Amino acid sequence: MPAVLIVDDLLSIHEMLEAVIQPTGFTTSFATDGGKAMTRYKAEKFDLVLADIDMKPMDGITLLKQLKLYDPNTVVIIMTAYASTESAVQALKFGAFDYLQKPFRVDELIATLKRGIEFKKFQSERMMGGSQPARADDLEARIVGGGPAVKKLLQQIKKLMTVRTPVLLTGENGTGKRTISEVLHAGANPGDAPLVRIDCALSTEGHFRAGLLGENGEGGTWVKEAKGGTLFLQHIQCLSLPMQKELVSVLRNNAHGFRLICTTSEDLEKLTDEGKFHDELFYRVASLPVHVPSLRDRIEDIPLLTKAFASKATNPYFDASLVEFSDDALAVLSAYHWPGNLAELNQVISKLVATVEARVVTSQQLPLRLRELMHWPSLTEYLAGQEKQYIDMVLHASRGDKGAAAKVLGIEAGRLG
Repeated sequence: MPAVLIVDDLLSIHEMLEAVIQPTGFTTSFATDGGKAMTRYKAEKFDLVLADIDMKPMDGITLLKQLKLYDPNTVVIIMTAYASTESAVQALKFGAFDYLQKPFRVDELIATLKRGIEFKKFQSERMMGGSQPARADDLEARIVGGGPAVKKLLQQIKKLMTVRTPVLLTGENGTGKRTISEVLHAGANPGDAPLVRIDCALSTEGHFRAGLLGENGEGGTWVKEAKGGTLFLQHIQCLSLPMQKELVSVLRNNAHGFRLICTTSEDLEKLTDEGKFHDELFYRVASLPVHVPSLRDRIEDIPLLTKAFASKATNPYFDASLVEFSDDALAVLSAYHWPGNLAELNQVISKLVATVEARVVTSQQLPLRLRELMHWPSLTEYLAGQEKQYIDMVLHASRGDKGAAAKVLGIEAGRLG
């Protein structure tokens, strides 16, 4: 059974917590101050630490810091009686898993402990390098690529597919964060579990308040619909600060009712430091950040992505899956900077495949903006092992002008022969 170390200087709290926690499948141990808690934690094995914030001589924040210094993977839940959340947010900042505000409900306490155990399990699997293979085939079918950036991403997602802790997907627009959220939802929920998707950039404040906040911060229609499934908030950075603050209260009341997945194309930590993003909301949603790479960071996957997007297009003359791209076409696609990432590549390939009359697509059939020399990186920025192919392509596009080609390549014209 999971073991919980309860740290509080009031014996009555020990007795109350023991009475409500043990029947739910946890074992409990106790310490009356931070120093004794550190001694017990070092001598014994605990899955969770549930600590009061207002203790002497060592308060809960100091205990939290020392526990994290001794074992960075310690899962600590802070209890606070203060009406203000300032100290609780400080605890989140220093690595607390969550906090409970006294007096708390028994169901809220048990749900928070169970989420803490789930997070502890996730940490252990990550350290061991293991993960559940649940729905891995679906994952690799939907997230195409074999380069190092995508392999790292797949490893992270496979581990997160088996837990229900909040996840923050970061990265540029068009990189596939929505697809990843759907895969995470499918991996952690039964097939009929709801997935409620909200785009914070498109929702008006009134719409957002009614759908997510509801009356008295208890949760609106969206929260009720997401019960037992996933609440997916896209572009969370677009929420106004008042809405962010109210969202925090909804998450406190409903943290155990659904899994939260958020996406952002901004640096939320920087926005938080600048006072432009609510600090508690940041620490609640960003405990498990996953960065989704841009297409520029995974250009080795472009041939595979091109084939995958082409196979889903429609062509009036023949089966679109039979369309091939010549080496020079793939070279141009790989050299372009793709500001719109996967979404832009998909749009280009789908439109092109739908209109071509030949099964082989060459570079001259690609949109002009992709073939402009100003968009091509220097040779040193291109993939190792493909230099000759790239040089030939640039020389061809430069109509044999070695001076112009050398300028694009970033090398001396004499090296071109």
